[in-house]
Amino acid sequence: MQAVVLAAGEGTRLRPLTEDKPKGMVEVAGKPILTHCFEQLVELGADELLVVVGYKKQAIINHFEDEFEGVPITYAHQREQKGLAHALLTVEEHIDDDFMLMLGDNIFQANLDDVVNRQAESRADAAFLVEEVPWEEASRYGVCNTNKYGEITEVVEKPDDPPSNLVMTGFYTFTPEILHACHLVQPSNRGEYEISDAIDLLIHSGRTIDAIRMDGWRTDVGYPEDRDSAEERLQEAGVVDTEDEAEQADATAE
Repeated sequence: MQAVVLAAGEGTRLRPLTEDKPKGMVEVAGKPILTHCFEQLVELGADELLVVVGYKKQAIINHFEDEFEGVPITYAHQREQKGLAHALLTVEEHIDDDFMLMLGDNIFQANLDDVVNRQAESRADAAFLVEEVPWEEASRYGVCNTNKYGEITEVVEKPDDPPSNLVMTGFYTFTPEILHACHLVQPSNRGEYEISDAIDLLIHSGRTIDAIRMDGWRTDVGYPEDRDSAEERLQEAGVVDTEDEAEQADATAE
């Protein structure tokens, strides 16, 4: 299965960490966020990484070059950041079957394999990893409504009055039908082509989209303090040991 990674963002909220590098190259526990993403996608069976780049893209291309752990990388350039649906269409010509989609600013320690396995079932046209957040935080995300079967019936992007506190996490699986929906999306009030609007079009066309509840955690690295939080969680999970962090701190000090 191919894997698309969206990594074109400028990361203005992460400054000063992103003044000289793209968001995906900000290090968490001694390695770039994108390395964490690629490692998990390869473990999930990705046979090609389609990476959408933009801001300071050469830093990503120079670092990873044309493969990661033997898996080929294909790059696509999103010249203007006009939303996730717009970003996804930059790799349209390379997608030929079901694929994974990961936002390149998330650190996951969760049941991503459950999403991939659900996509393999003939009844599912798409599947998302979702989580419950405090109601006061839901308006920051794409909010989902589900029916009694766990199927998503509505997605609303960053609503002022959230219909639920169940939100998308940044890991999805799709059939190529999502690309047709992306072409139909109109700019939102934010002036962006929202992936949530494309998903809503799929729902209204009768497609089945399953919500997979997250078992574990994820951190959206949007602010400098989020990077610190992700490092602490990785250490608690045993993914990073204290000695590694000490070496990283020494290197940073130098």
